[in-house]
Amino acid sequence: MTRPSRSSLVLDGGEIKYRLEAERLATGSAVHVDWLRFTVLLRHAEAPDIEVMFPKDAPVYDSIWDAKTRQIKLHKALSLLPDADFAAGVQAGQLAREVCDALGADFMPAVEPGKGHDFYRYRLPILRNDCEVGWVGYLSSGDSPRQAAQAKTMHVNLYGAACTFAARGWSDRLADLIDERHGDITRCDLALDFFDGLAGGLDGVMQDYKTGLCDSGGRKLKCNTVGDWANGRERSFYFGSKEAGKQTNVYEKGDQLFGLESNNPWVRVELRYGNKLRVLPSDMLRRPSDFFAGASEWHALKLAELGKFSPPESVRCEPRLPLETVDAEVTRNMRWQMNVAGATLAAAFEFLTFEEFQPLLYAKRLPGRLANFTKDELRAAYARVVSSISSAGGACPVPA
Repeated sequence: MTRPSRSSLVLDGGEIKYRLEAERLATGSAVHVDWLRFTVLLRHAEAPDIEVMFPKDAPVYDSIWDAKTRQIKLHKALSLLPDADFAAGVQAGQLAREVCDALGADFMPAVEPGKGHDFYRYRLPILRNDCEVGWVGYLSSGDSPRQAAQAKTMHVNLYGAACTFAARGWSDRLADLIDERHGDITRCDLALDFFDGLAGGLDGVMQDYKTGLCDSGGRKLKCNTVGDWANGRERSFYFGSKEAGKQTNVYEKGDQLFGLESNNPWVRVELRYGNKLRVLPSDMLRRPSDFFAGASEWHALKLAELGKFSPPESVRCEPRLPLETVDAEVTRNMRWQMNVAGATLAAAFEFLTFEEFQPLLYAKRLPGRLANFTKDELRAAYARVVSSISSAGGACPVPA
């Protein structure tokens, strides 16, 4: 993926700070959306613009209709076709233009697509001043079942540069676009900047962590350090995890943007939300301070240090129980019955009367690993597992 070079970051550091300060003053919110990724389904994409499908400079063939009428009638006919019949590249181009419209006049999609990222076959870059600041990915790079599902989607990835230099109100406009497209946010970074330094600095953050102020749900989160901690330069302190979909990075932004020689005190607290185990609402773009404050008591305290107070709104974990999980647990249970308890059950069935055997059939509760599922889920899973056992000649399949 194309990113700004370090030299360009040093040159743009002052402008970046100016833009962030202006945004804070205009919106009253100290929290800035610094990265955004979201996915929409191809079937939710609207019909492409007439000008896209029928360029004005394209040759016009003889017809009983004039050129404009012909375009309108063909466009109407195509819009009635199933959405899958529209070319994915045309839909990606349309989506890229809508994203650029939301970001502002300085942004435009590239003319030609490039090599894809993140298992998408192609990406259409989103440009500002001829530099790539995001992209729209479409079509999958492989044929696996997972990528077959991905091929039905388009993905938008907006870097920090796009979020920083977008026109005022961009996050509200993109939230509306995501809602209109029934999109799913897969990543959203919320940044809180201390331009004049954070009280206690990075050492203070580590101390907060050690004393339990950064705990979540009564648990001490994983942590990690990066940078020159011995000399106190270019440091980052991470807590939380990407796997859980919530990670915070506190780092010395001044060192990153302006270089070590500047001794710039700027510290950023960056809360990174992902959609692993969570559903990220579009309101995160409309009310970023609320969701920053809702991450933990520590996050709310950091916001308060800047004199900002927001009603905390959390993004709770929502453990997913996919079909494969139900089948895997039922398969394990069936395998245990056949390989461990089978001989005991067979003896009981042979030597006990029905009245004596019947109480064994009605356990008071389900085994612990099956208790997470409903009876309907278990009934359907047992039917699938028994069917697979029969087709395998009586051998109980081993779950992946």
